[in-house]
Amino acid sequence: MNFQKGEILYLDKPLYWTSFDLVNKVRHVISKFLGLKKIKVGHAGTLDPLATGVMIICTGKATKKIEAFQHQTKEYIATIHIGATTPSFDLETPIDNIFETSHITRKLVEQTLSKFLGNIEQTPPTFSSCKINGSKAYELARKNQKVELKPKLVFFEKIELLSYKPKEIQIHVVCSKGSYIRALTRDIGITIHSGAYLTKLTRTRIGNITLDDCLKIENLDKMLVV
Repeated sequence: MNFQKGEILYLDKPLYWTSFDLVNKVRHVISKFLGLKKIKVGHAGTLDPLATGVMIICTGKATKKIEAFQHQTKEYIATIHIGATTPSFDLETPIDNIFETSHITRKLVEQTLSKFLGNIEQTPPTFSSCKINGSKAYELARKNQKVELKPKLVFFEKIELLSYKPKEIQIHVVCSKGSYIRALTRDIGITIHSGAYLTKLTRTRIGNITLDDCLKIENLDKMLVV
């Protein structure tokens, strides 16, 4: 493999790792086993630390392909808690509000999900990597500074209810670049007149690349020495 000329790796991002952590690990492993002092490495599409799944890592001249990968359709499996919210819309921050759930039914949830299909305007989460005057929104949010983000046009091709419990649902989502599943979760909670936050998220596909195509990071060094 010629990593300086350009290679594309498909990896399953571990839980709690940032996307930058994964890029750094790949760079370190390549440098260690192949003796490269300098190697360009980048990723196509950020995943939150509490998310797992498909990450496309490009090296060398292949980093020019990152933008093309970023524009490809994404697919996710998300588990959502109903009846409470957190500031980050996931488990990164503690619960800040509790809401009534006695009115919620499977039918109401299914009707609600259908409202988000197609082109919609979605406001990104304050805990996100969106830039505000040169700073990332999550950096400001973690300092309790005011964060105002403008809605963006995104596209949801499919939102399927996989399982339903009174306070927990699991959904299958197929969407465009720039779509935030945490923001979708927030908006689902608002629309059903309750609250919601994400408890688990796995990206199962980018374009034609699925989890079955992905390598575990702990096996990367084994691949390089074969």
